[in-house]
Amino acid sequence: MKSLSVLILAIAAVPALANQQLAQQKNCLACHAVDKKVVGPSYKDVAAKYAGQKDAVEKLTQKVLKGGSGSWGAVPMPANPQVSEAEAKTLVQWVLQQK
Repeated sequence: MKSLSVLILAIAAVPALANQQLAQQKNCLACHAVDKKVVGPSYKDVAAKYAGQKDAVEKLTQKVLKGGSGSWGAVPMPANPQVSEAEAKTLVQWVLQQK
């Protein structure tokens, strides 16, 4: 039974690790971190700011793809042409789950 519990916990953690791995692969972690401001805001701060907003996933997916400015200060977020729309949506959904 203990082995089954460990397996279930490991499987549950895979999406979180996979999405953090995707963030690393797409160079997101050069400017962001989960729990602290780097160049851009922490993912926890992003999740808190957009919590409960129905259009957050779409709005942030477009910001990842096209870039943006003004939401978090003077430093703009550049467009990310190396990220597909599906990848951007996956990343945004992961970011919004950070607490």
